[in-house]
Amino acid sequence: MEVGCGTEGGKQKQQQPRQFARSLTYHHHQGHRLLPKWRRPQLADEPRARPQAVVLYTTSLRGVRRTFADCSAARAILRGSRVAVDERDVSMDAALRRELRALLDARGRAFSLPQLFIGGRLVGGADEVRQLHESGQLRRLLEGAAGQDPAFVCDACGGVRFAPCPACAGSRKVFDEEEDRVLRCGDCNENGLE
Repeated sequence: MEVGCGTEGGKQKQQQPRQFARSLTYHHHQGHRLLPKWRRPQLADEPRARPQAVVLYTTSLRGVRRTFADCSAARAILRGSRVAVDERDVSMDAALRRELRALLDARGRAFSLPQLFIGGRLVGGADEVRQLHESGQLRRLLEGAAGQDPAFVCDACGGVRFAPCPACAGSRKVFDEEEDRVLRCGDCNENGLE
């Protein structure tokens, strides 16, 4: 239950306690946070901290078995932690690969996958994520992150996190009627994705 005070028309009024009935699963909604049981609920007049962004750079290519296995393990650990993860597949978009390379170069680290960032801070690769998970420290690092149901699947992309470009349907080609020729689509990336 959460009890707080609010104002309406210049008068102080006591809000009714809200009861939260949830099943074991829940869906990510903007503003929801996963609160550990030992933390007290936040009162309405307390300032709210912004949720920490959890970003995982990974690959979906199976070319290097160890890298793919490490990415899958890190993804599974985070899914089990029930936090919303911004998973960035560097094999699907060259811009994401350049972004990760710049982030790692700035920190003097070699390029490797996966890489986990929490609240803009580099946590590390697969070995660091496993160690933090096994020691219980990962849960502390994830406090304040937005929650998400591990079984949630996006209706738009089907859980693959990419959708074909609506302008060219993923073909990377559009017909220009004025020039009467086929041109490269300027709305999508090198794989025909948004």
